[in-house]
Amino acid sequence: MVRPYRLSRTWPRRKLEEATVRKVVTDQADGLRRLMASSPGRLVAVVGSGPAVGVTSVTLNLAAALVQQGQDVLLLDERSGAQSTQAQREGRLVLIDAVLDKEGALSPLAAQADNVLVVLQPNAASITASYACIKRLHYAHALQRLRVLVNYATDAAEAQRILANLAHTGSRYLALALEPAGCVRADPRLAQARRLNLTVVEAFQTSPAAMDFRQIASDLLQWPWRPPGGRAPSLLPFVAASHEASPVLEMH
Repeated sequence: MVRPYRLSRTWPRRKLEEATVRKVVTDQADGLRRLMASSPGRLVAVVGSGPAVGVTSVTLNLAAALVQQGQDVLLLDERSGAQSTQAQREGRLVLIDAVLDKEGALSPLAAQADNVLVVLQPNAASITASYACIKRLHYAHALQRLRVLVNYATDAAEAQRILANLAHTGSRYLALALEPAGCVRADPRLAQARRLNLTVVEAFQTSPAAMDFRQIASDLLQWPWRPPGGRAPSLLPFVAASHEASPVLEMH
């Protein structure tokens, strides 16, 4: 039996409830957007331990992998003198292809990074240079934690040995936490992608290097970030202690 009156009372109420739910969801989404817009963004400074370790390739491929994972990424190349405004950075994940000055210090923008990532290659010269780079960064900015990535690794086991050795050395001699960011395997597809003017993540998505970059990008999103209003690393003067003798970093 149809009851028009009851139906007429129920129908508007259901519509009102649905409209209320939509409004709450919309308000929450708007609040989240406002929160993100008011955020200065998350900054990661990518630093090379030497001139030919592939830091630009790492930065570009990480940016591409992060975009594939739904992130709003701003890529800044300090080598080309790229600058950014606060408005451009708001609510974004910013990757900086950072350039160190003559004393091994970061630019004022890169010094605000939530995380500093040092890139090296798996050879004795690059490992030694990376430790010197890490030491200069530590003394220049009073950094207590850095991330380290091995580029062009022969295999994951080799990279893990290098990262473990660096972590032990940094802890022992600098009281510095060197945390592994992973490795990117040597992959001929990297050179092929460059010839195509693409990242390997875009051009050869199933290649070993592309899979490594996607994994590192996924891990990067879990790294701790400086809380809103948190202080940037202090710009302490480069001190004489940075010239202390470096321990020998062995490749086992």
